[in-house]
Amino acid sequence: MANFTAADVKALREETGAGMMDVKNALTEADGDKDKALEIIRLKGLKSLSKREGREALAGLIVAAVNGNVGTMVEVNSETDFVAKNQKFIDFAGQVLEAAVAANAGDLEALLAAPAGDGTVQDLVNQMGAVVGEKVEVRRVARVEGENVDLYLHQTNPDLPAQVGVFVVTDANGAEVAHDIAMHVAAFRPSWLDRDSIPSDILDKERDTLTKLTLQDGKPEAIVPKIVEGRLNAFYKDNCLVDQDFARDPSQTVGKVLKGKNAKVTEFVRFQVGA
Repeated sequence: MANFTAADVKALREETGAGMMDVKNALTEADGDKDKALEIIRLKGLKSLSKREGREALAGLIVAAVNGNVGTMVEVNSETDFVAKNQKFIDFAGQVLEAAVAANAGDLEALLAAPAGDGTVQDLVNQMGAVVGEKVEVRRVARVEGENVDLYLHQTNPDLPAQVGVFVVTDANGAEVAHDIAMHVAAFRPSWLDRDSIPSDILDKERDTLTKLTLQDGKPEAIVPKIVEGRLNAFYKDNCLVDQDFARDPSQTVGKVLKGKNAKVTEFVRFQVGA
């Protein structure tokens, strides 16, 4: 009989994030030796990397950091929340973030190729997937820069790491309200900063749809364009940050709050795990 206890299984599972049977089998094969069991889990995981390629990694966490006037945010994914909240996985995500900051990585290709440990970030990803026995991936990275960069990380579940991350970049005058706006972005999910930021093809499609709906309502053709422009305001309010009612004071839009501070938001980024 293998020389290990239920407590040993629990401890190794918490350390690696691997499944219970994988841990038990590894400890059995290693005759209770923890270090050997860790190596067995890692090697078996590496061999099964290709089998996990078709699986979905929709759990995970958001990590981010602000260094001076530069912000870096990364989404790191696993298949289950059990792995996502494991300290080993959280530490791994921190390593990925450190590599992104050091490499000034602004896109996924640059991040995966960035130096990390004895190899690259991609090597770290493969190693972590091997240990936990799940598909692990770095989904995206964002790098922002400006006079003032504010970060807000939100836990949608208190038992899990941050699932939502927001950067709001403002001028110096916007620093006072930047964090409240970041919290607003987390909750209200605007797609664009303002009307000028909406891609023309998306706006044209929305205008065309509203035109057809207005004509179906039986409105005279002569007044349809005016009605459509009025209905577009609802679209702007749903999707443009500056047009949305401010979460802290719905009597004002975000744009009016900024105007009152003689401030402006130059950019925002919102990541949500799996979204």
